Amino acid sequence: MTNNIPTSAVSSKPTSNSARASMPKHSHSGGSGAAPANQADSHFGRKGLVQIALLGLLLLLPVAAYFFGHLYYVNLASRITIIAMAAVGLNLAIGYGGMVSFGHAAYFGLGGYVAGISAYHAFDFTPFMTWPISIPGSDSLLVVWLAAALLCALLALAIGAISLRTTGVYFIMITLAFAQMIYYFANSWPTYGGEDGLPIYIRNSLPLVDTTNALTYFLICFGGLVMAMAVTSRLMKSRFGAALTMARLNDVRLATAGVSPYPVRLVAFVISAAITGLAGALYADLNGFVSPSVLSWHFSGELMVIVILGGVGRLYGPLAGAILFVMMETFLGGITQYWQLFLGLVLLGVVLFAKHGIMGWLAGRERNE
Repeated sequence: MTNNIPTSAVSSKPTSNSARASMPKHSHSGGSGAAPANQADSHFGRKGLVQIALLGLLLLLPVAAYFFGHLYYVNLASRITIIAMAAVGLNLAIGYGGMVSFGHAAYFGLGGYVAGISAYHAFDFTPFMTWPISIPGSDSLLVVWLAAALLCALLALAIGAISLRTTGVYFIMITLAFAQMIYYFANSWPTYGGEDGLPIYIRNSLPLVDTTNALTYFLICFGGLVMAMAVTSRLMKSRFGAALTMARLNDVRLATAGVSPYPVRLVAFVISAAITGLAGALYADLNGFVSPSVLSWHFSGELMVIVILGGVGRLYGPLAGAILFVMMETFLGGITQYWQLFLGLVLLGVVLFAKHGIMGWLAGRERNE
C-alpha cells in the first residue's frame, strides 16, 4: 500500500543558492523597511534635541543671569515666555485650525485689563461692582487667571459664533473689527486710565510664593508656557485634534463623516482665546501697567509674525518665533529705530526659503507634511 504523503512534507532540502538569491530580502537584514524607521528615529532625535535645547536655554539662561545679578535679562526672559504663550494660543487657531484671526490682541488685552482692574480695586479696597452682587478686587493670581480665562473664553464664544460663519478674508476682517471695537472702548474708559493706561501698584500673589522676585515670576511664566504647550499637544493628539485638522484640510469630508466642523472650530477658537488671555494677565503683572496699546491690531500683527517666523502649526514654533522677535526688538531696537526693516527681511527670507519656519529649518519637516 502506498502512503499518501504530500510531497511538500518530504522535499525539505535546503534552498539552493540560486533560489535563495531570487527570494525577496525582507526584514531580517533590515532592507526596505529599516531605512524609513531609521530616518524616523533620526528625525525624532533631531526634533527632540532642538525642542530640549529651546526649553533648556530659556530656563537656564535666566537662572544664570539672576545669580549673576542681571535682573534685566531675567525680566526679558519673562517677556519672551509670555509672548510665546500668547502665540501658542494664536497658533492653535491659525496653525492647527486654519482660522486666521487678526483679533487675538483683544483677548491678550482683556486678560491684561482683568489683572489691572482687579489689582486697582484690591489696592483701593473698593469693589469692582456692587449690583446685582458685590464683586471685590483681588490680588490673587489664581483668581485673576480664572477670571481672565473665563472672560476671554466668553468673549471668544460670542465673537467666534458670528465670525466662524464666514471664511477667508471675511473672517479676518470680522475678528479685526471686533478687536478694534474693544480697543476703542478701553481707549475711552476714563475710570481705568483711558488712552493713558492703568498703572498697577501691587503685583498679584500666590500662596507661599514671592511673586515680586524676578526669578520666581519667570518660573511662574515658564510653567504657564509649558502648560499651554502641553494642553495644545494633548488636544492635537486626541480625536478632537484629528477633527480640527480635518476641518482645516477638508471640512466637507469631515461633515460627510458625521462631524460638524463649526462646533469643532468654535471650541478650538475659545481655548485659543483663553490661553492668550492668561498670557495677557501675566504680561500686565510683569510690566505693572496695562494700556489700550495691547488691544490694537498692531499687536495682533506681531503675534501673527511670531507664529509665521517660528513655524505655523509647529508646537514649538511660537517659542522659537518669540525668541527671535523679542531679541531683534531689544538688541536691534537699541541700535536703530528702523529695526523693523531687518525683521521684515528675516520674515521675507522665512516665507521664501523656510516654508515651515525656524522650527522647520532647525528640526526638519513633520512626518505629516
